[in-house]
Amino acid sequence: MVAWIAEVATEPLVLDPADRAAERETNTWWLGRGPDDGSLSAGEVTAAFERTAAALGTRVRDLGHRGPATFYVWHDEQAGQLRCSTASLPAHALPFGGAYAVTDALTPIVEAYLSDTTPGFVPWTELQEPETDETPALEPPLLVWARDLGPRP
Repeated sequence: MVAWIAEVATEPLVLDPADRAAERETNTWWLGRGPDDGSLSAGEVTAAFERTAAALGTRVRDLGHRGPATFYVWHDEQAGQLRCSTASLPAHALPFGGAYAVTDALTPIVEAYLSDTTPGFVPWTELQEPETDETPALEPPLLVWARDLGPRP
């Protein structure tokens, strides 16, 4: 997993505000659990993402990109995956369809992923009856770790 995270920094990178679809398709990566991933610590995975963010920041600056650029990581519980992407957007405007909260703490996101004993599966015992009143229960926002990759003075 750590080697895969490092490879993200060397993969093709598209920063084109006029073509968000190309950015999403080229820059988004998802990671499912491999057979040897059980021995990894959240600290090792977090450090790998931090190194990748630093390497991507250098690439963004070397490309001469002058606008905003953000590398971000989240745990997609429904898919049982840890995902990451890069967008030519600031952290407060990332392309999520629902509520999300940007955090500086990546370790809790990685810990949630690593501790998921049934990735992408919800046991019957955890299902709940829907609310009967008119007001739906609000889900907590998706936690997203983000790093600004924009130009530095």
